[in-house]
Amino acid sequence: MSRIVSFGEIMLRLNPEGYRRLVQAERLEASYAGGEANVAVSLANYGHESVYVTKLPENELGQSAVNALRRYGVDTSKIVRGGNRIGIYFVEKGASQRASKVIYDRAGSSISEASDKDFDWDHIFEGAQWFHFTGITPALSEHLPEICLAACKEAKRRGITVSCDLNYRKKLWSEEEACKVMSRIMPYVDVCIANEEDAASVFGIHAEKTDIMSGTLSRDGYKKVAKQLTEKFHFRMVAITLRGSISATDNQWSGMLYTENQAYFSKEYSIHIVDRVGGGDSFGGALIHSVISGQKPQEAIEFAVAASCLKHTIEQDFNLVSEKEVKALMYGNASGRVQR
Repeated sequence: MSRIVSFGEIMLRLNPEGYRRLVQAERLEASYAGGEANVAVSLANYGHESVYVTKLPENELGQSAVNALRRYGVDTSKIVRGGNRIGIYFVEKGASQRASKVIYDRAGSSISEASDKDFDWDHIFEGAQWFHFTGITPALSEHLPEICLAACKEAKRRGITVSCDLNYRKKLWSEEEACKVMSRIMPYVDVCIANEEDAASVFGIHAEKTDIMSGTLSRDGYKKVAKQLTEKFHFRMVAITLRGSISATDNQWSGMLYTENQAYFSKEYSIHIVDRVGGGDSFGGALIHSVISGQKPQEAIEFAVAASCLKHTIEQDFNLVSEKEVKALMYGNASGRVQR
């Protein structure tokens, strides 16, 4: 299998038990996750040599984050230790008409205070075939855009495929800031991953005849979005997740892959959500696995959507499914019957 490098922030996730609200919580469950870390775990589960790069404090919380990645076979040897704290985020799971909520406490985290001297990309990329990051990482500090840009330039110099999930987070930066920074980085990206809102928020490219609040999604609108993104940045592929929100608990889930002027749409799944945080990351990880494994575009988008469909049934951020389980759903086994 391939050697794939992911770069970003892993955080401590704290959430109440079940569907309790934060104001009700007497106890909080702890786990560790982050956009690129979630992708790294997915890729390790699919059998790849998955390398995760970040900066974490030299304390028990930093070590616990490292241990969480090691548990699932992720290579943590390139993680830099230093700084004062690990970022934290609180998750309140939504239900029915009550939306999920995420509260961040990540200012001053070790990765946000990292400098370009912390990461030797020439050494990190040795033997790598793929590099993945998200739009969250350059939003974390004034230094990280340049660090991400340096990583992308070195990856391109080596002929490594680069993927980026736009992952716009309005709590981290403005649309204007995101557009300015990501417009500099995107020319080095081969595979762009986004959801219904990212292209509009970051680049002002809107899908026609689409209303995400009502769950109305236009296939033709997203074809045009992908085409405009490709023309603007010369991407090899654009992948978009399509979520029709019936409620916080029930969604329609599908995706589109655009490559070589052709759009490929997956089948649509009706999902009853256990935990939706990390759903987009599971899509990204599965897509990378599909592409790097040589799957054709239709098969690649079907695999990515099936994998992320299954993630919505799993507590916490990591998508703990095997390739065999994904393919069983992908090829029609959606009954949920007990396997004996």
